[in-house]
Amino acid sequence: MLVILDWDGTVCNSEDRIVSCMLRAAERVGLPVLAPEVVGNIIGLGLPEAIASLFPETASDQRQQLRDLYSEEWLAARAEPLPLFDGVLATLDQLLGGGHQLAVATGKSRQGLNREFEEHGMADLFVASRCADETASKPHPLMLHQLLEETGCGLEKAVMVGDTVYDLEMAAAAGMASIGVSYGAHHPERLAALNPHAIIDHFSELLRWPPLVA
Repeated sequence: MLVILDWDGTVCNSEDRIVSCMLRAAERVGLPVLAPEVVGNIIGLGLPEAIASLFPETASDQRQQLRDLYSEEWLAARAEPLPLFDGVLATLDQLLGGGHQLAVATGKSRQGLNREFEEHGMADLFVASRCADETASKPHPLMLHQLLEETGCGLEKAVMVGDTVYDLEMAAAAGMASIGVSYGAHHPERLAALNPHAIIDHFSELLRWPPLVA
């Protein structure tokens, strides 16, 4: 199987940093203060789409300023690498050992994902990846179609794993199997409404899903 993973909130424990960086950037622009849970709701979208969702009445120049300041805040916070969720590396090693392939479909930028790959030494684990600044943002299914085309994998041999409704909506739009994770940005009840094939509470539980059992 081709196991396609979301990054933030699924592989990497980055929700708090994303929220805090966005809140600081918005404050610097002079935009209204939002509740952290409101900001957390946009995790998974591409940055332009996230900002448009949070501040729909904002002028285009302010949105661009917010994008620039968010990136600035994110880079300033890089001194402390973001942790992976418990069990991620061991689980990925077992999936690879079982003959499965791994890919990433993320709302991050290519620069941001490459930086994460480098910091964690994970680039060689994945046969392909797609980022929001290279293709259509979630929940549009284009990045999944592109990953299938690049890897030569059939739709019936792939699964999308993510922590947000955007991940599961993207999979549904592509006609792909999906697995939700309960420990990320969106509440499990929201994920369950989209009828994923499973909702897991720990990353290692991927290994129990029948099509992935070695």
